[in-house]
Amino acid sequence: MTAGNSDIEKAAGVLRADGVVALPTETVYGLGANAEDPVAVSRIFQVKGRPPSHPLIVHISGAGHLDDWVQEVPATARLLAERFWPGSLTLVLRRGRRVPLEATGGLATVAVRVPDHPVALAVLSAFGGGVTAPSANRFGSVSPTTADDVRAELGDAVDFVLDGGPCEVGVESTIVDVTGEIPTILRPGGVTREDLEAVLGCPLVVPATSHIRVPGQHPSHYAPRARVVLVEPEKVVAEAELAQGLGHRVGVILPAAFTGAEVKAHAVVQVPGSMAAYARGLYGFLRELDQQGCNLIVASLPAEEGLGLAIANRLRRAAGPRTTV
Repeated sequence: MTAGNSDIEKAAGVLRADGVVALPTETVYGLGANAEDPVAVSRIFQVKGRPPSHPLIVHISGAGHLDDWVQEVPATARLLAERFWPGSLTLVLRRGRRVPLEATGGLATVAVRVPDHPVALAVLSAFGGGVTAPSANRFGSVSPTTADDVRAELGDAVDFVLDGGPCEVGVESTIVDVTGEIPTILRPGGVTREDLEAVLGCPLVVPATSHIRVPGQHPSHYAPRARVVLVEPEKVVAEAELAQGLGHRVGVILPAAFTGAEVKAHAVVQVPGSMAAYARGLYGFLRELDQQGCNLIVASLPAEEGLGLAIANRLRRAAGPRTTV
């Protein structure tokens, strides 16, 4: 943790003045504003270039404050909050009066979570309220996992960047809709489906589409400048070399099973052996390949279990509607 008390107090002061602060969470860096002020919330959409219909997540300092932001808290929601907060889990509930419609994209529901990062929690405590904080990047592009990522992309558009070091999880929170009888995963993320099922004692589905709009589920999201194409793992090397031979500047995200393989490509990033390390590094890999001048990135989807489900979701969104070659 690199931010000191003076930095935290400064960030809280900027929030009180309806400013915009980039702050670290365990997932990615967020672009924070006073969740109760429509004008401050609107600034987030302006800085990101985000459609106003795209809802934001309200970050609070503890599960004890959940009732302040929603109409009611079902037993399922309390169980999940008790088990996973602070942590990489966002709950979708009925919006309370404290939340302006600007923060929910006009929806009757609101997404809420308690981040698991000492700097974020210190800011929330010092500020004394809720903070809307989508990822601190331009809408649709690669999420930032360091303060330098934020500065490189948003520059002076942010009033203050609070440096809390690299993010530990590296992919956004899991979003679970708990407004109905059966909880539904609307976005896979840092809390795995298996962990949720173990607590709830029932299987959970991840629908391809949902009537509830949620962050990060635009057809093209988490995308680098280079075009991302997805192929079967055993075809990654051949497809990359073919595209390189056709004149593309190819970046390869090489599966762990192919460690040490020689690939004729412009740049190669090796996938770590653990899914946690892969999730932590995924956005950094995409940024690195962009910075090396690649115009095409070839990757494969990991097994969709554990954190692999979240990684696969992010790669599909990065590739956009055309996910394979």
